[in-house]
Amino acid sequence: MAWDEWEQLKAQAAERPSTHTRLNQLAPDGGGGATGDLVVHQNDLGAVGHEARLLYDDIRGQADIGAAGADGSGTGSTARAASALKSHGFQLGGALDTTVEIWTSQVKSVLQACAHISDHLDYTKKLHAEDDARIGTVLRGADGSTVSVSQLDEYFK
Repeated sequence: MAWDEWEQLKAQAAERPSTHTRLNQLAPDGGGGATGDLVVHQNDLGAVGHEARLLYDDIRGQADIGAAGADGSGTGSTARAASALKSHGFQLGGALDTTVEIWTSQVKSVLQACAHISDHLDYTKKLHAEDDARIGTVLRGADGSTVSVSQLDEYFK
């Protein structure tokens, strides 16, 4: 690249508007999509937990190639094919065996993750509902009415 060409490219780059990375702050115009507090509704937690459970059921029913076509001894057709290939001296038999073992391990990991997500979100939803009920009973006025936001605000000053 000639020096003149380099200078020309630098000048063109300087003319273009630059983009900057902005960390930990709002855009100068106050935009940026931030809405303040993180809000999660119980219905959202339940929906995600439900979807995780559906995914668990789908994977469990469709992804178990190790047990697919199992015979009386519980050996799946893929494992039987791998054994037959190995017994005839084909290296593919060992590779197929390894593939089924790794696949089965990965499927179990995904199943465990889905179960964990589903169980955890169900637990979280239940716990937050209990917290809301407990807080609601504590934050009552002498007459049994709820404490107003302005009254709560006084506690933080």
